[in-house]
Amino acid sequence: MDKAAVIKAQVLTGGRGKAGGVKIVSSPDEAKTVSENIFGMTIKGNPVHLVLVTPAIAITNEYYISIVINSSEKTIECIISEEGGMEIEEVASHNSEKIHTIHLSPEIFAESKPITIVLRKIFSEDVSDKILGIMEKMFYLFIKNDCSLLEINPLVSDNDGNLIALDAKIVIDDNGLYKHPELDKYKNPEEYSPDEREARKSSLSFVSLDGDIGCMVNGAGLAMATMDLIKYAGGAPANFLDIGGSSNPQKVVDGLRILLRNKKIKAILLNIFGGITRCDDIAIGLIRAEEESTIPVPLVVRLIGTNDIEGIGMLQENGFNAFSDLMDAVKSVVDKSRSAIK
Repeated sequence: MDKAAVIKAQVLTGGRGKAGGVKIVSSPDEAKTVSENIFGMTIKGNPVHLVLVTPAIAITNEYYISIVINSSEKTIECIISEEGGMEIEEVASHNSEKIHTIHLSPEIFAESKPITIVLRKIFSEDVSDKILGIMEKMFYLFIKNDCSLLEINPLVSDNDGNLIALDAKIVIDDNGLYKHPELDKYKNPEEYSPDEREARKSSLSFVSLDGDIGCMVNGAGLAMATMDLIKYAGGAPANFLDIGGSSNPQKVVDGLRILLRNKKIKAILLNIFGGITRCDDIAIGLIRAEEESTIPVPLVVRLIGTNDIEGIGMLQENGFNAFSDLMDAVKSVVDKSRSAIK
């Protein structure tokens, strides 16, 4: 090994350096020993299965640059700092004056003088001109690929004055992925839990949480409101699960199967506001799920909307606890989860 190299743990989380997952080595034997040690690590719950070996660079300065969506202002903005690297969170917390925000648009690059003036207040003329070029490329990459985040940290300068992206992160909005089939090969299955992967196969939207009340709802907004009400009533949601707007009984079967794999769940709330989704079809799916495998935890159902009377009647005939009022259902499922804990 003619020069130093860097061994980097490849896990889908930040904080690798602070956790000991990034090491500089100077010989093949040292690289082997360090790699073996890193392979035995778990960083923020993520076991290390891969490492990246890359040449070390003599760093003179570390910078930070990212492009994000500001949802409240409906704008795309660049966040930039003359200090980057592992301590960027500390900079943001204790030296916020070193964090700068610039609103971006195609027009700002067409007439670059205003943005150049801003950058030269932060960096030297040579560095600011190079950063402007990097920022413009990042912006168009961000737009082209429907990103929600594009970050370089650190962006470093070397002894020759070159700017080099030593680490980068790109997050693509899942809602835009259908426009980019060429990106599918870059998916990391380990980014998703087994439950999330199974949910995707069944066309369900699922996110794991830390609580003990399983939630199955139709519609993302209603799902968020349902989780908020569970928290308000003193409970803790175990997941976000949106079965969508279709009227397919199989989605209920698939959703319950995914929920019941979580052994922490003490009770389940099924909350359906029937529009396109018919409440009687939901009832059919629930009855079918019970026939296939007994549901081992208390299940509370709230149905209202299209064919709700028929759906509630079918469920009550089959021994299910069904409500039309959401808050009554929430209070019931929270009480049942507490009783199960006792």
